[in-house]
Amino acid sequence: MRKRSITLKGHRTSIALEAEFWDALDAMAATDNRTLPALIDSIDRNRLKQSPPPGLASAIRVYILKRLKAS
Repeated sequence: MRKRSITLKGHRTSIALEAEFWDALDAMAATDNRTLPALIDSIDRNRLKQSPPPGLASAIRVYILKRLKAS
């Protein structure tokens, strides 16, 4: 597990993911031509629409899985 701190909605948060997930997320952000925080913010906004919302790390893993399956 690797932790990274980012700012979401003006608040610092720490996210712990396996290195492989960070690598995939970095690549997806680069492919989309946006920053990693911008991509995570988008994932966060979508997860908050769910009831109950999953944890952010889980939402990120599911996002990566769905995106990889769609490609």
